[in-house]
Amino acid sequence: MGWRIVVGSDSAGYGYKEALRADLEADPRVDAVIDVGIREDEDVDYPHIGVTAGHLVASGEADRALLVCGTGIGVAMAAGTVPGIRASVAHDAYSVERLVKSNNAQVLTLGQRVIGLELARALVSDWLDHHFDETSTSAPKVAALASYQHSAGREKHDLLP
Repeated sequence: MGWRIVVGSDSAGYGYKEALRADLEADPRVDAVIDVGIREDEDVDYPHIGVTAGHLVASGEADRALLVCGTGIGVAMAAGTVPGIRASVAHDAYSVERLVKSNNAQVLTLGQRVIGLELARALVSDWLDHHFDETSTSAPKVAALASYQHSAGREKHDLLP
């Protein structure tokens, strides 16, 4: 079964979102692309796009999300507010690999004002090939992140094991 990918952007990332959406729709590794906006005639602030995408992934309606804004930072912060979601901006191949393999992040964010479109396309293509290994040395770290996120605001954690 192929990936179910949510795509979204604010107005600063609209051009790349449209190009990357088309690439994903044509990619045989992708079964479905869910576009949460924006449309060309819209101006929606990035928090709304990031949170909407995060909820679709957290609910299981999608496997991953690809979000674009001017820097990638805002949409990463927005998606990361959704419980269970790990999101990060990445602008190089090694960071994209580690985003998935070390952190099991479901959301990749990119900055249209930071990298060129061809690099963005290459990074998204690489991203589709990476999978998290639940038996890796990173698995306990990801579990700790999930635990902290799950209990955020409800109880005090001891920061050291």
